[in-house]
Formats: sequence, structure tokens, C-alpha cells
Amino acid sequence: MALKDIKAKIGATNRTHKVTRAMEAVSAAKMRRTVGSALAGRAYARAALGILARLAASSDLSRHPLLRTTTAEVRLLQDGRSPTSAGKIALLVITSDKGLAGALNSGVIKAASEALAAYPQSAVTVYAYGKKGNDFFARRGYAVPFYAENKKDEVERSVMEELAADLAARFVAGDVDQVLVAYSNFKSTFEQRPTVRTLLPLSVEHVRELVEDIVPEKGAQSHVGGPTSHMGNGPAYTIEPADADVLSSLLPRLVAVSLYHMLLEAKASEHSARMVAMKSASDKSKEVAHALTRLANKLRQAAITREVSEIVGGREALAA
Repeated sequence: MALKDIKAKIGATNRTHKVTRAMEAVSAAKMRRTVGSALAGRAYARAALGILARLAASSDLSRHPLLRTTTAEVRLLQDGRSPTSAGKIALLVITSDKGLAGALNSGVIKAASEALAAYPQSAVTVYAYGKKGNDFFARRGYAVPFYAENKKDEVERSVMEELAADLAARFVAGDVDQVLVAYSNFKSTFEQRPTVRTLLPLSVEHVRELVEDIVPEKGAQSHVGGPTSHMGNGPAYTIEPADADVLSSLLPRLVAVSLYHMLLEAKASEHSARMVAMKSASDKSKEVAHALTRLANKLRQAAITREVSEIVGGREALAA
């Protein structure tokens, strides 16, 4: 490789390094903001969990359509079989529209595919929030009646509320027997865990797991908030003005809150994964530029040595 070509490659590598460093800084800022939003809403999620736990002992609550176990699941449980192979399922897969985030999207898609392995394709309906998940399942022939772009950095609550209402309506109507959500759970800056959770039917255990996972396992914010293990089933409550009216308003909101926090986790994971990927790219470009600079110095030194040798040789030839 000529010295001129090496210098051009060093310049291109340094420009790439500047771009990846800038993207790393932007992703870090977005990640901190998204994690802050999740932590700020944790108090609301804990309050919603407390309400559900206190109402869990109510017989009226246990009969509510959003918490009722399907007949197919009950039959399989009585037979000693897993309920995951019963009935129809709706899967919401949350991925990103943008790349440069390492194995984030592929991990979520793999976890979603494993969750669907027990179901025939005809019994599965996929709701895709993000281009990567939509493309994957649409190419494989799954029914995808809902697709929304996931390009914006801000999480839109209105979209989550509409989606939660649609999923709840389909569950209550009996169109689906279970609603799952596949997303990337933010554990720490360097760890994002693909996770599949049950959204419907609602249960205290599923909501408690979600609330506990809002706080990262590591980092400066890992000790924010208190434990939720003490929130058990409370005494039965008398609900006024009417059980159906209160629960029909409260429980869909709890579904929307759960879905909203899952999307916040996915957003934090996306920005974190992109930040780590860009940091790796920045470090690698720096190494490449350093190696090319050393190579250029060696070639230049060799050229100088050759020229000096030619000059010395020419002078000795003239002196002879």
C-alpha cells in the first residue's frame, strides 16, 4: 500500500472516530433521560401495583375479564399440562427502527420466536412496535395487524394507551387467550436482557416483577425505590360506586402503565446498546488509526533511509 493511500485511510478512520464518538455521547444522554423517566414513573407503577394487590382478594376482581384465566388454560392445568400451548396468543414485539445497536434486536426477536415455538402459526397474532420485529415476522407469514414505527426518542403514552385498549378488548372478547410482550429489559449500561412477559391476563405477580425490574441492577440508580415483596394480597374491599365501573376504568389503565414501562425499558436498552456499540467502534477506529500511523511512519522511514543510501552511494561513486 502506498504512503498516500495509507494517509487517506488514516483521515477516513479519524473522521469515522469523530462520528462514533458523537453518537456515543448522544446515546448516553438519551439513555440517562429514558432511565430517569422510568424511575420517575416507578412511584405510579408501585401505587398501581398496591391497588391491584389490595383488590386481589375481592371475588368481583377475580371474575373480571382482564384477570380471568381462560377455560382452555384451566383445562390444561387440571390435566397437568402447560397452559402455554392452549388457545390463541397475541404477541407484542418491541424492537427499534434504527440499527447500530449490537445484538439488541436479534436477541428480542430470538426470545419472541422461542416463546411462540409452542403455538401453531395460525394461532399467533403479532403486534409489531418497531421495524425490525415487523420485518422479521411479516417475512415468515405471521399475521401482523398492527405496526408502529419506533423512531422517536420520546415514548408516546397515547400510542401505548390505544394499543393497550386494543389488546384488552381482544382479550375480553375472547379473540386471544393470552397476550405476551417481548422486549429488551434494561439491567445495566452493559447488559440488556431479552424478556418475554405476560401482559394479559393480569396478575399481581406479573406486575410486581415489572415494577421491580424498573430499577437497574447496577449503577448509580440501582438503589432507587424500595422493595415490592411486601405487597401481598390484602383484605377484600367493597368498591363504590359500582364494581364494574371502577374496575373497568382501573384495570385497563394498569395494562397501559405496564405496557408504557416495558417500552421505557426497551428505549433505555436501545440507547444503552447503541452507546456501547459506538464506544466499541470508537475504540476500534482509534486502534486502526494508530496501527496505520505506525505503518505510515515505517514506510516513510524506509523511504528516507533508501534516499539517504542512494545519496551516499552516489557520492561514493563520484569520489571513486
